[in-house]
Amino acid sequence: MSIHYVALGDSSAVGVGAGRGGGYPERLASRLRQAGLSVGFTNLGMSGAVVRDVITSQLKRAVASQPTLVTLGIGINDLWRGTAVEDFQGDLDRIAQRLKPVGATLVVVNIPDMALAPVARLVPSHLYEGRIEPFNEALHTVARTHGMHVVDLYTASKTFLPGRPDFFCHDGFHPSDTGYEQWADLMLPTVRSLVAPR
Repeated sequence: MSIHYVALGDSSAVGVGAGRGGGYPERLASRLRQAGLSVGFTNLGMSGAVVRDVITSQLKRAVASQPTLVTLGIGINDLWRGTAVEDFQGDLDRIAQRLKPVGATLVVVNIPDMALAPVARLVPSHLYEGRIEPFNEALHTVARTHGMHVVDLYTASKTFLPGRPDFFCHDGFHPSDTGYEQWADLMLPTVRSLVAPR
């Protein structure tokens, strides 16, 4: 079975903070290949992207490439930059509506608990406290509406981030190689079951 995997998103898709091996999409593609699947891979992620950037700079190319698997990781920059939850949800809905007719499997990761990131001590807490949960609820609402599959990074992060500063790179914000490996490991069971059901 041949898979054409297209990754959409922000710096975590690009792999900012990694010393080698790229972000979580590269590592996920590698794991799928190790499982014996034929995987073509296109990474359209952009460092610093917010959800609107996915629409304006990534979506057209994603649709044109006729993917069979699409992953989307977006929202952390929207948190920091003050995007309204309603606008975030509306843009996510537009992304889903555009991708749905392509027929690809759509997998979205929600926003991890950034209050656990070392950088959280350096930024005003109002930028993330009480905002992550409404953003994630908006994401889950869109996913339910359009049949997108959600990998719950938020709940998992509450388990694996405390006491693990090594999951972050030197900036205390982006994942390290260890963090990206964990991210890909979390996504693999869901993605593999969807693209290569037993």
